[in-house]
Amino acid sequence: MAISDVKEYAHLTDADVEALGAEFDAIRREIESSRGEKDARYIRNVIRLQRLLEISGRTVLFASFLPPAWLAGVALLGTAKIIENMEIGHNVMHGQWDWMNDPEIHSTAWEWDNAGPSAHWKITHNYLHHKYTNVLGMDDDIGYGLLRVTRDQRWSPFYLGNPIYNLLLQSLFEYGVAIQHLELGKVAKKKWTKDSPEWQKFDADRKLVLKKVGRQAAKDYLLFPLLTGPAFLSTLTANIAANVVRNVWTNAVIFCGHFPDGAEKFTKDDIENETQGEWYLRQMLGSANISGGPVMHFMTGNLSHQIEHHLFPDLPSNRYADIAVRVRALAEKYDLPYTTGSLPVQYFKSWRTIAKLALPNKYLRATADDAPETKSERKFGGNAVTTIDPVTGKRRGLRTALSAGKRRFARSVA
Repeated sequence: MAISDVKEYAHLTDADVEALGAEFDAIRREIESSRGEKDARYIRNVIRLQRLLEISGRTVLFASFLPPAWLAGVALLGTAKIIENMEIGHNVMHGQWDWMNDPEIHSTAWEWDNAGPSAHWKITHNYLHHKYTNVLGMDDDIGYGLLRVTRDQRWSPFYLGNPIYNLLLQSLFEYGVAIQHLELGKVAKKKWTKDSPEWQKFDADRKLVLKKVGRQAAKDYLLFPLLTGPAFLSTLTANIAANVVRNVWTNAVIFCGHFPDGAEKFTKDDIENETQGEWYLRQMLGSANISGGPVMHFMTGNLSHQIEHHLFPDLPSNRYADIAVRVRALAEKYDLPYTTGSLPVQYFKSWRTIAKLALPNKYLRATADDAPETKSERKFGGNAVTTIDPVTGKRRGLRTALSAGKRRFARSVA
């Protein structure tokens, strides 16, 4: 039932984990010391590109009553929104560019083109999700309070709607982000009085969300359509379509990084006195990458390098491709899995998990300790000791054990 002893599951000793952590610390120091003008030029050029795409899209939509212009406007505006949210907003708010000391590109000042207030996002995402990545009961990104994505979540008839909920969440993802911080499900169970500090905080947060949602809606669904005069209705539908394109793409990228096979879940048992090395290890085991070329990496905000992002969330995203080479080498050295796959494959696996876990565990094949969507150290029955291959001299640990398990399973069903 999820991983409760990360070191044991990883087939590593305390000394191994701390040595691994030291190697990651060395990567961080090297990247931090080498940040400079080339990196600053990169993010400034990305911002220029995003603004050019948005202006071009808004301009084309003055002729949105013509189908080709409508399609071009949606494509340009949708792309601009994706870049703003992912490669700029998300990464700026992580503090990746704070070292530049540019007040325009600083985590304390950036307000993104999204219905969710950046102040809330920096709490639910930057702090809670990244500190407690995939820890059950700590990380609300496990299912977003709506979906069942691991067998550790107790089944109820509500989850029969898993696939439908995810379809809605995809299309309306920015609003899911907006209300996540409010924790409406938990608030509904409380019996706060109107003058209690808890209710007053919730009320202030709710007002901030409503203000941001209203501002976004006024911009996209009233102001800009009005500016196009007689093309109001066609521009309105184009803006709606651009937001849906952005929402679906963002949702897909995030889900591919957190819910495909190999992105493990954890219990609270092992994090109370977690060392930096253990935190690094948990990030590796709890994240998944998307393979692809430069365009794919750019359009995902470099979250196709989700493992590297979780290891180093505040290092510049344009460095993740180089960091990934070194992280893969460490995975090889310590015989750890490095979960990656193409977008269609990772997305299919995420959807398969969501559809499958709509059902109670008794209708599912694998055990809760050996399921594709999550495993535990009990999968190995206590036999989680690293050995050395007598022929090659290489370490045989978790990755080797997982591969052997897959071969045994394949033979059992053949």
